[in-house]
Amino acid sequence: MGMESRYIWMDGQLVDFANATVHFLNVGLHYGLSVFEGIRCYKTDRGPAVFRLPEHAERLIDSAHVLGMRNLPWSAEDVALAITQTIAANEFEECYIRPVIWLSEGGWNINVDGGTPHLGIATWAWGAYLGEAAIEAGIRANISSYTRHHPNVMMTKAKIGGNYANSALAKTESVRLGFDEAIMLDPQGYVAECTGENIFVVRHGRIFTPPTTTILEGITRDSLIVIAHDLGFEVSEQMISRDQLYIADEVFVCGSAAECIALREIDFRVIGSGKMGPITRRIQQAFQAAIHGLTANYAGWLTPVK
Repeated sequence: MGMESRYIWMDGQLVDFANATVHFLNVGLHYGLSVFEGIRCYKTDRGPAVFRLPEHAERLIDSAHVLGMRNLPWSAEDVALAITQTIAANEFEECYIRPVIWLSEGGWNINVDGGTPHLGIATWAWGAYLGEAAIEAGIRANISSYTRHHPNVMMTKAKIGGNYANSALAKTESVRLGFDEAIMLDPQGYVAECTGENIFVVRHGRIFTPPTTTILEGITRDSLIVIAHDLGFEVSEQMISRDQLYIADEVFVCGSAAECIALREIDFRVIGSGKMGPITRRIQQAFQAAIHGLTANYAGWLTPVK
């Protein structure tokens, strides 16, 4: 995956890509004391536009607050403006966006108050996270042997860098076993989410998704719930057991990187017809139209890059 661009935004300045570096001795690297977002910018008839930028910028600041960072020198509005400036400087029509707030200059006593926050924003051209073929064919997943974080062990509502060691363990295990993605159960043994995606189950024309108790409150998840309602589907948040996945008519996952993708097989069990189901297809198509500015009802979800 090529991640090169002309510039990366670093603490208020656009820095040449090769010079956007941080010192080895920073606690963001050593202890995972960082927060981040994954955001996408899409090509539209009116030029490049960022999908749900205010919500992503707000969640970045919220994540820093949850981690305990105090007196940040940037607001969500500052972050959003810096993101559009970075995209414009790199002249991208479509790109992935990765803002990160990390701690450095202190904090070696494992005290967040001892470090200084820094903000960087990278953008790069990135296609389908799970592969182009997955958009139509769907992917294979398994139930991970690793449990999703307990909400009193790690903060599940924040995108904290250190949290993702949990996801990396699960994803690596699944890929080594021949799957594309891992489904993680919560500490009670119910379905939580995948390593980087929220999950939905379709059965008898109704859509179910796990409650927000132990999962990241995905912005794409919220978007698909709105779209599903607008298409006339009932969406319920409820606890889901792993065997409910096996007997589902359809299962699909979503996230800023993955977008909306069907699961065709889970734990060697074919899901439904073994390909993308009709409800998933309708939601996927509606989502694709929304992110590319083709649906007036969702125009407010797009922030133009000027």
